[in-house]
Amino acid sequence: MKVVLVGAGNLATNLGKALVRRGDVSVVQVFSRTIQSAELLAGQLGCRAVCDLDEVDCDADAYVVSVKDKVLEQVVTAVCQGREEAVFVHTAGSMPMTLFEGKAKHYGVFYPMQTFSKSKEVDFNEIPCFVEASDEYAMSVIRQLAAVSRRVSRMNSADRRYLHLAAVFACNFANHCYALASEILGQRGIPFDVMLPIIDETARKVHQLTPREAQTGPAVRYDRNVIDAQAVMIDDPLTREIYELLSKSIHDKH
Repeated sequence: MKVVLVGAGNLATNLGKALVRRGDVSVVQVFSRTIQSAELLAGQLGCRAVCDLDEVDCDADAYVVSVKDKVLEQVVTAVCQGREEAVFVHTAGSMPMTLFEGKAKHYGVFYPMQTFSKSKEVDFNEIPCFVEASDEYAMSVIRQLAAVSRRVSRMNSADRRYLHLAAVFACNFANHCYALASEILGQRGIPFDVMLPIIDETARKVHQLTPREAQTGPAVRYDRNVIDAQAVMIDDPLTREIYELLSKSIHDKH
């Protein structure tokens, strides 16, 4: 099966490498709006690079569109034209499958639920992947792409939106809290790596306990002496508000 990657960002980079390693899918081209990004990924995958949608191959079996949500529909509209028999897939957790309607015959979604960075490869085999398709032919092609993972499930667009919302809390917001912790430590010249053992243990605990059972700290007890004293220590008003809102949320839900 010949595949074109439309996008060369974090997800496309990791997916492209996983597909090439597996060997039964041939990535023939990478598109990115900048030729530097396209060439960087294409060089790693051993294929051609383009930065003009008009130059995207017309004879691939599948087109995997992995771009920012705000330009996804625009890119889909352009790439589907003249390629009616191919299967078109996007990888966005928060965008519906229906954005392909009227633009393609065979289409669907392949959403790997993981945080991706170009500089850190992940084991795709362990990533939960959620798929949806317009028809069984599209599903068969998407499942061939998704075979990079051993954890593949069907999920409709409505449920996937809530899955993506939960992932924002569990991943993006949690990581932002790490960044805030790093700022607080940096003000006192304390290296962030002292936090790694507690971060790792917190993550390990929710493999055995529910997040509610694993929660600790002054907010669970709603220890106002500690909470008030710590709030005063935070110079940035927005960070202080986040601290107070999270403390209240933890207390209210326990």
